[in-house]
Amino acid sequence: MRAPYMLSPQASQIRQMFSSIARRYDLLNHLLSLNVDRSWRRQAASLLADPLEDRQALCLDLCCGTGDLLVEMAKQGSARIVGSDFSHPMLKLGREKLAKRRLQQRAQLLEADALRLPFPTNTFDGLAVAFGLRNLESWSEGLGEMWRVLKPEGRIVVLEFSRPTLPLFNRLFQLYFLWILPRIGQGISGHGTAYRYLHDSVQDFPDQARLCRLMKEAGFAEVSFRNLSGGIAALHWGVKDGKSTV
Repeated sequence: MRAPYMLSPQASQIRQMFSSIARRYDLLNHLLSLNVDRSWRRQAASLLADPLEDRQALCLDLCCGTGDLLVEMAKQGSARIVGSDFSHPMLKLGREKLAKRRLQQRAQLLEADALRLPFPTNTFDGLAVAFGLRNLESWSEGLGEMWRVLKPEGRIVVLEFSRPTLPLFNRLFQLYFLWILPRIGQGISGHGTAYRYLHDSVQDFPDQARLCRLMKEAGFAEVSFRNLSGGIAALHWGVKDGKSTV
């Protein structure tokens, strides 16, 4: 199913970029992270254990791409899961992935803009977004939309690149991100611009503490975070206050 919507020029450019690397996206994720991204996604899904283990629950994988996190969420529970993304080529690969694993009865994919989700308020028991919040035109608006579609007491988990905590490690990471990763990405995908964008978007994205503040400002409670791989990535989580109203 494809939801009709209009993207801004900036969002359209980002969508086109991700669509152009869709076929090589999974390979490059695993290769460039030395396969540690699989562990990051497992840990992200584990933070949604309560709703995922409830057969009656409904969870959302926002900015799902080709569905790697969605598949991990399905492995860890029996809840129904919706994945949404704005890249049709990514979703096409995701549907192939679900079919291969016979998950079509429990999971469905929808093309949608994360800033204007086509879901009623208070729809989902849990929500995860992996490496997607950073790409939104407005992080605050995106978090507000996530808050809206979650049920009261629903849980949010954000997996995103962050700031390494050790100065020397941070410098080495920046060297890799700025000079090595774009060259590998261009050699395999033929689209070096996408991997230079990755570096730039991570530099612009809030660090761990600031993202916690943005989540609280969006209305989430019990917000906290955990660094992964020395802070290369971080998991943030929170809940929609049960007394919240819209």
